[in-house]
Order: sequence, then structure tokens, then C-alpha cells
Amino acid sequence: MEKLDYKKEYKDLYLPKTKPMVIEVPSMKFIIVEGSGNPNSENGEYQEAMGLLYGLSFTIKMSKLGAHKIDGYFEYVVPPLEGLWWQENCTEIDYEHKESFRWISMIRQPEFVTEDVFQWACMEVNTKKGIDTAKAKFIEFEEGLCVQTMHVGSYDNEPETIEKLENFIQENNLRNDIGRKLENGMIRRHHEIYLSDPRRTATKNLKTVIRIPVVKGEM
Repeated sequence: MEKLDYKKEYKDLYLPKTKPMVIEVPSMKFIIVEGSGNPNSENGEYQEAMGLLYGLSFTIKMSKLGAHKIDGYFEYVVPPLEGLWWQENCTEIDYEHKESFRWISMIRQPEFVTEDVFQWACMEVNTKKGIDTAKAKFIEFEEGLCVQTMHVGSYDNEPETIEKLENFIQENNLRNDIGRKLENGMIRRHHEIYLSDPRRTATKNLKTVIRIPVVKGEM
């Protein structure tokens, strides 16, 4: 059976063009880890979060090889890393001060993953890999109405793409909705989806989906 690749199956979510577009983002399941600080810091909190997220995600994916069988399991490609980003008391992200970043790193999970499956994976990762899983959470997140585009190039050049999105928002009678709290407790944030591995991709070729939550109409 062919593996489900979410990037290919849901191109509107993961492969937008470089021209801004409006999208309604449905409810999806994620494993998330929240933290703070410069993501480039060696052996920092962000790097620890990556180890935890990928450890849990691949434990679930590779469960098919072990004795623990998950109801409804199907073959799939682990979806890309995503991140929600903000800084306290800032309406815009200041890329000159990465040390003040707050973030929620997240990886989408297949539809068959439940809280019980997540808890099983946590026990497996803790027992077999010796990784503390206390910071990880399993959530359902319905992001709703957003605008998004593909950013190509350095992460530090993202402000140019964000400006394009903000202009698009104004031109289409929309309003930036970053900072609003949703019913499940999640707060709408600047959202990025990382389609390239910076260890294997030239900086000029990095592809990142940038997404901003919006509402219709002006204040």
C-alpha cells in the first residue's frame, strides 16, 4: 500500500505558491512542545524539543514493527516540522533578538493517533531512549481562517514575505488575528511550516510556509 504523504495529499496546506492566498485550515492532531530562546543555540531548549518531537513521532510511525498494534494504523510519511512563534509584548517578530523568542514546535499526527497512543509513545521514548517526555502534549488544533504563502530563502529574510502577507490582508478586507485565544486554550500565532532540512539544503533554497491567522472585516 502506498504511504500517505500529507504534503502531497494536502497541497493547499503545505505547498502554496509564493503569491499570498486565503485558506481555511481544518482541525488536525499534533504533538507539541512549548519553549523559549534562540532556536540556533547549540544544545539549547529548541534542540531538545526537536529530539522529543521526532522521537515520539517516529516511535508511533515505527510501531508497526513491534508488538504494540495501533487500531486503524496506516502507512504514512511523518509530516513536516511546524512552529508557532511570538515574543512577549511585541506585535511583530523581532528577528534581531532571537533570544526572546517564545515558540510551540509541533508535528502533525495521523488521524488514528489518540491520547492513549500518545501516552504509549511517551512511555516507549522514556523507557527506551531515556528522554523525559513531560513537556510534550497531544492536542487537536483547528486554526481556521488564515493567509499564507511560500517563503524561499533565509529565515532571516522572512520580514519581506511577512510584509507581502500584511499588504494582502489589508487589500482583501481582512484583519490580522494573532493573539486571540481559541476555545481549546490555544492562541492564534505566527505560524511556520518547514519543508526543507537546513542541514542538507542551501540557504537560498530553503522553503518555509508562512501563515498568519486572520478574521474578516476591519476593526
